[in-house]
Amino acid sequence: MLKELICAIVALTPAAGCGTAAQEKGQVTPQAKPAVATSTEANLIADFESRAKAYYDLRDKVDGGAARQTQTEDPEKLTAQRDTLRANVQKARAGAKPGDIFTADIQPLFKKLLKPAVTSSGPMDEKANKNTIKEEKPLVNIKVNAPYPENQPLSIVPPDVLLQLPKLPKDLEYRFVQKHLILYDSRASLIADVIYNAIP
Repeated sequence: MLKELICAIVALTPAAGCGTAAQEKGQVTPQAKPAVATSTEANLIADFESRAKAYYDLRDKVDGGAARQTQTEDPEKLTAQRDTLRANVQKARAGAKPGDIFTADIQPLFKKLLKPAVTSSGPMDEKANKNTIKEEKPLVNIKVNAPYPENQPLSIVPPDVLLQLPKLPKDLEYRFVQKHLILYDSRASLIADVIYNAIP
């Protein structure tokens, strides 16, 4: 019982003696999302998820008329629908600023959740994760509520990294621009929010 209690407290980072027998022998890489350690952190995650859902609901509200995505193979129509949706979201969020979704309170927790996947010496391949994140080198002037440049690549976010983070509503994605974590709206090709220097 004592061992289980200790392992629950340190759930955010791999600890010796806290895995299954196979994991402790290095035979299995844990795939489950780490548990949030405290009730305060759980409340922060809930608040973030609520803010992300509010953004999703706002986008859904303005996703009508010429912005409504239809079944078409015409790339010009798809681009026009995306651009119209983005304009509608930008108008609805005219006062948007960094920290509206990634609040100042949640940002340290995101950095804490990301750290094991990019700097730990535990079972995750942190070096490969970091190399994958930095493989694409987008040149983006990050601005909240602004378009993501069409001529710039999107970073690949390794599964190990995604497993550390809260789930997002449909079409919202975590992406990296160098060391910065952005909340990317793939439907509107829009930067919804950012955490600067999210990883070392």
